[in-house]
Amino acid sequence: MVLASGVAAQASTVILVRHAEKAARPADDPPLTNDGQARAKDLAAAVADAHVSTVIATQFVRTQATAKPVADAAGKTTIIVPATADPKAHADSVAAKVRAAPAGSAVLVVGHSNTIPLIIAALGGPKMQDLCDAEYSNMFVMQMAGGGSPRLVRAKYGVSDPMGSEKCTRPMKK
Repeated sequence: MVLASGVAAQASTVILVRHAEKAARPADDPPLTNDGQARAKDLAAAVADAHVSTVIATQFVRTQATAKPVADAAGKTTIIVPATADPKAHADSVAAKVRAAPAGSAVLVVGHSNTIPLIIAALGGPKMQDLCDAEYSNMFVMQMAGGGSPRLVRAKYGVSDPMGSEKCTRPMKK
């Protein structure tokens, strides 16, 4: 079978989430709270049947801790794609790693409120606003079509976010 250039290097399923609930301190790189640790375990349970073969996170403790239960269950090492001062460049770097995954694989991407929408767009999905500060339960699943537009499904996992969390007026940075 001959595949068109680029199709074979594209992952079939991409699961994207923002990191789980984080502590307030230290401000520059906070760990997960107890609720965040529980959400990370809920993520692993939610994607258990997806057979994730690639896990991508940033250099921050909160993204790596969110990804860890999935990576551990899959027996994989998390690929670190550093978040930089340029969120679009970061999104493009993550999209390149996703596209480098073997065809037919499932990839988990753990990012931030301002990078998940950019990564979705970099993968050919719709343009979206940043996620709100209190939104942690979103799970975006992209089905990558060979040569066609990807399909995006927005789902929820773990405990519900607080009422009204999706109606923020000021999205969080990172």
